Amino acid sequence: MDAKDILGLPKTSAPSEKKPRPPKDSQRKPDGISREVYALTGGLPPLMPTLEVSHLKKRPPVDKEKVTWQWLPFTSSARTDNLQLYHWVRVVNGVPPTGDYAFAKYNKSVDIVKYTDEEYEKYLTDPTWTKEETDQLFEMCQQFDLRFLLIADRFSSSRTVEELKNRYYAVSRALLVAKAPSSSDVSNHPLVKNPYNMSQEIERKRALTVVLSQTRQQERKDAEILAEAKRIAEIRLTRKEEEEAELPQETTADPDVNDNAIVPVEPASPSSSVQPPPFAAVLPISTADSASTPASLRMLRVFLRTHVFDQMVQEANSSSGLRTVKRVEQTLQDLGINIKPKVPTKAVCSEHLELRKEILTLLNLQKQLQYKEAEASANRENSYSETPSTPKRVQRDQDRLFVPDGYSGERVGKRDNKRKGSGRHIEAPPSPPQSKRPRKLKSSDG
Repeated sequence: MDAKDILGLPKTSAPSEKKPRPPKDSQRKPDGISREVYALTGGLPPLMPTLEVSHLKKRPPVDKEKVTWQWLPFTSSARTDNLQLYHWVRVVNGVPPTGDYAFAKYNKSVDIVKYTDEEYEKYLTDPTWTKEETDQLFEMCQQFDLRFLLIADRFSSSRTVEELKNRYYAVSRALLVAKAPSSSDVSNHPLVKNPYNMSQEIERKRALTVVLSQTRQQERKDAEILAEAKRIAEIRLTRKEEEEAELPQETTADPDVNDNAIVPVEPASPSSSVQPPPFAAVLPISTADSASTPASLRMLRVFLRTHVFDQMVQEANSSSGLRTVKRVEQTLQDLGINIKPKVPTKAVCSEHLELRKEILTLLNLQKQLQYKEAEASANRENSYSETPSTPKRVQRDQDRLFVPDGYSGERVGKRDNKRKGSGRHIEAPPSPPQSKRPRKLKSSDG
């Protein structure tokens, strides 16, 4: 049965029309390619990009600005003769550039001090130099911008470079001090603070000449000598450390200083169950000893103060345990102080170490106070137990609970205590079980 039989329609119907398929786009095989190669490619686009002909016909856009190059004159502020020269200039829309010459900013000159005849006679006289030589020196310094090698090559008399430098800086320093209102105003000036030393400069150049004139063999020999000297210094340092380790460590306290006094410890009584700590006495080092350099670094001429500070902290904490050291660091953090000083100068390091020792002393005193309080409380309890009017603690504990002879030792639960009445005894036998009511018979059971 189908829908047509139900509706009473005839089974024959008009044939269904087939939808026409869309025609395939026939791609023409390009010229120059065989049919087999084109079938293998499957009509894929070429590997090389192709340019449209329309893009080739387009002209580039015309710039709005019209740029030309013109031959124009210019002057430079670096010159004092107002010389006019010419150069090519980029002109935009017919407007030439304005302003100073672009390379005039690189003309740097040195400010040379000037002096008068009166100032020379009053401040600048020197038996080894005449006024004409001094005037010529300052003129050439202005001309050659303190290039003393050129000045020495062109100077009239036979003066060395060091002598020319010494005379120039001596005159400049004398004029600077003379023209200043007070000597403190120019005390930080480089010419006054770091005066030129001619003998040191000559010695430096001589040593540099000796070093540069050495042969490879001499350099190798010097390196071997330095390595041997370093090895000997390390051996001596190791021996000294071993000798210091073998010597007994003796600590002495200053009786005049109250803050560094030894904390006395009394022996504990036999009745006390609390034992005193093993480090009962605190022997802090004085500030002078803490600021001194450790023995392991005395042979070194140059060392880092932070490294020395770490060693001194380790020496100060050598008699304390790790837990105490952590408590000291926690106390420093609570006080808002860095564990390591940010500016480790000598004064800062000594004050930091002194603060660590005071904190360590405070912690040890607090421990001693706790032990003394525990000992006092133990003695107080012993005195109470010896009083006849007060019952002993053991007897009171025995009177609290009555334990029968037949009790198995198991603890009575809270739920059992609630079910039992207040007057019922623990040993009362349980009530007998009640008889069950007979089950009522149903009609289906018969």
